[in-house]
Amino acid sequence: MKFTAATMKVIFIIIGVILTVFIAVQIFGFFSQRGIQKYPYKTVEVYDNFEVREYEPTLFTSVKLTSSDYKTASSQGFSILAGYIFGGNESEEKIAMTSPVSMSIGDSVTMMFMVPKEIKKEDLPKPNQSNIIFKEEPAKTMAAISFSGWANDNKIKSFKDKLTLALEKHGIVHQKRFYFFGYNAPYEVFNRLNEVLVEIEAPHDSY
Repeated sequence: MKFTAATMKVIFIIIGVILTVFIAVQIFGFFSQRGIQKYPYKTVEVYDNFEVREYEPTLFTSVKLTSSDYKTASSQGFSILAGYIFGGNESEEKIAMTSPVSMSIGDSVTMMFMVPKEIKKEDLPKPNQSNIIFKEEPAKTMAAISFSGWANDNKIKSFKDKLTLALEKHGIVHQKRFYFFGYNAPYEVFNRLNEVLVEIEAPHDSY
């Protein structure tokens, strides 16, 4: 099949437009992440492939999901919670996006969005969906292992196993409450950051 010069010109223009939009979206994603509030913590110990952190008490919006499959649960949970913060509430109020998106790992999955620090629980608008609840997470010490690229069930399980073995190697006891943290918007392709974390029992001054 032969293309005329005019057809080829149109094809190159379309490709150029697609590439321009793609690059613009990635640049927007990079700079938009820089101003987002993040779940506050301090690093208390760094090991070869994981670190131990102390997280501050923090308020979250959350939803419990019926699926434990990462792709299904992340899509359902993000849609529900994003709908709430983008105006799906009784006052149609928009709430700033925060990072990371948190998901518990286990037979049942709960997704959580951190509430910006300046908003108190009593000031949050009532959700339109009754399955959204507000959770006040206490201060906690967690071990975290990071990985790049796109997350899936196999990767999450692999890094969960790696973290478990690393903790055993260093004699750190964990509470079997694992989480997945995703730091990037769905449309971001480059420099993706993911983490698997678990609450640990030992106080940090015993490391």
